Amino acid sequence: MAAHLRDPRHPAPEGVEERRLQVYRDLIYNNVEGFISGGFPVLRSLYDDAQWQQLVRLFMDRHRCRSPYFLEISQEFIAYLMDEHQARECDPPFMAELAHYEWVELALDVAEETLPAEAPVAELSQAVLTLSPLAWVLHYAFPVHEIGPGYQPTEAAAPTFLVVYRDRQDKVQFMALNAATARLLELLRDNRSAATAAVIDTLAAEMGVDSQQIAGFALEQIGKLLASSVLLPVGDN
Repeated sequence: MAAHLRDPRHPAPEGVEERRLQVYRDLIYNNVEGFISGGFPVLRSLYDDAQWQQLVRLFMDRHRCRSPYFLEISQEFIAYLMDEHQARECDPPFMAELAHYEWVELALDVAEETLPAEAPVAELSQAVLTLSPLAWVLHYAFPVHEIGPGYQPTEAAAPTFLVVYRDRQDKVQFMALNAATARLLELLRDNRSAATAAVIDTLAAEMGVDSQQIAGFALEQIGKLLASSVLLPVGDN
């Protein structure tokens, strides 16, 4: 019965009226498809109805969800795409990355963490900052934030670095980064004691340059990230 409801190509159990089976088939498929299409609207827009229906059916038939919660269907769909899905001819090469990017937006939107009240920072170079719990630093092979029906790259080019975050108005935003700024945020992720100037020194050493060469630009970027609440003063998150 369960196999048939997940994919009607499996034989229906004997003794159950077809009309009743159809009610259950439609109910299960429409609920699952609704959560997936709602969670991945850009990915959905890249397929026609038949291709999308087949993808949802493949997920329902082949993947065994570990969570009983409907809100976590999107996370289960990501796991399926990354670990189990066998690419079809109609599937773009950036499929899993785009889906992950869209899932991050959903995960941040429903995250239970909250940001503290804003605290003034007197001297940025001496401030101790850390990454907000509502900010995710991401690295993709494809420019997932630009993909849509009108732009679908066929192969990876330059790496894409992003920070996706929820701001103080509880809106999910994203910011494109260069590799150095992305690494700077990684250095600040679990920071609890190092002043900004010391973190910049560490970054400069990794890059093989003098810290004075990047200090001005780094402080400017840190100031913007602090204003956006991507970064927070330690003790305030």
